Amino acid sequence: MTRSVVIAVCLWMSTSGLLRAQTLEVIPPQAMVDESAVVRADGLTPGERVSIRAELVDGAGHAWASAADFIADSQGIVDLSKQAPVKGSYSDLSPMGLVWSMKPSDDARSYASPPNLGAQTIQFQLLRQGQQLSIAQLQQRQVADTVRQIKINGQIHGTLFLPNASGPAPAVLVVGGSEGGEPLQKAAWLASHGYVAFALAYFRCADLPRDLEAIPLEYFGIALNWMMKRPEVLPDRVAVVGTSRGGELALQLGSMYPQIAAVVAYVPANVRYPACCGNNHLPYAWTRKGQPLAYIPVQFLRNPDPVTKMQASIAVEQTNGPVLLISGQDDGVWEWSPMAEAVVQRLRMSHFAHRVEHLDYPHAGHLAGRAEIVPAWHGTLPQPVSGRMTIFGGTPKGNAESSIDAIGKVLQFLAQSLQTQTAPGHQSTQ
Repeated sequence: MTRSVVIAVCLWMSTSGLLRAQTLEVIPPQAMVDESAVVRADGLTPGERVSIRAELVDGAGHAWASAADFIADSQGIVDLSKQAPVKGSYSDLSPMGLVWSMKPSDDARSYASPPNLGAQTIQFQLLRQGQQLSIAQLQQRQVADTVRQIKINGQIHGTLFLPNASGPAPAVLVVGGSEGGEPLQKAAWLASHGYVAFALAYFRCADLPRDLEAIPLEYFGIALNWMMKRPEVLPDRVAVVGTSRGGELALQLGSMYPQIAAVVAYVPANVRYPACCGNNHLPYAWTRKGQPLAYIPVQFLRNPDPVTKMQASIAVEQTNGPVLLISGQDDGVWEWSPMAEAVVQRLRMSHFAHRVEHLDYPHAGHLAGRAEIVPAWHGTLPQPVSGRMTIFGGTPKGNAESSIDAIGKVLQFLAQSLQTQTAPGHQSTQ
């Protein structure tokens, strides 16, 4: 064979893809847990079918995995941000489909985040007929490296998250639900987007009450005033964010404290619920000025009488700023979607002067809108305090899509409500 023929053959082999290296990459290789990344394979034969597998070990030590098949395009590329799988763990176009569609390989009931707001690594494999061609990794972070944390213990208990800001910034008081303790993940998320965020505990922490019962609402007023005096905080730009029973609480606080400039309530109730969730000594959840606030007793939750319902309803129309509600229509815990809509209707009937938004997702459950893109499958889950098994509802796809949609909308709502020009971006993770 002459030299010219050899060169021609090599050129043909290169352009046909036979000599191109098969590569797999994730762009960027490090991202916050609420960000999408692009998984991309190159160097394939146009039209060939390959598989991409994803694996991780969660914070509880459980292994999770997903896999899907793809057809390489005319350039020998598979790009998950542009192509849907032809078979696999998910079916429609979704850049992070291999992440949210993961399922456990053991008896795990749900995905567990890494402890202490740590990072996790997701391993991706490019496979041809079961043979590994290339690997890539994505590191997901729960909090930006530049965010500082200050533990607060005294009259109030919690963790203050401070962003890398050059001056005072808008702030968010973050309250959790019936799990108790500090809502660290949501506060870390908001701080990573430039907000001062205070993860406030109000029971099941330090010397606070053991159960969600007889919680004095003045406690939250103390926390608000403390936040507003911090030099890092713009005192006229403080919002409250809460989830589940914390969503009920967020609406209640918004109706009571005019210094709250905006309210974000995930899967909230429009009425006050009773104490929760253990062997409660007192039947009411909240007090004000030493007196219990009206609530709907457990035995009447489904069909409360009109007088009790009126007395237990939260006066959301007294809120001094915009309100955002997030719910899932397939919630297995309770009828939170209709209750969120009842809040909207009450505000409209009272000619509420501020903006009201309701993000209501048809196939999401009690985890609707969670601020992270992680495995969305879950089984029947135990309530953290009582241990009672609970169906959270929603499909993995529905829950994941609600998160992907709500993340940006919640941030934009806060940016507009707290009068920032654009939603604060992620702090550097380098």
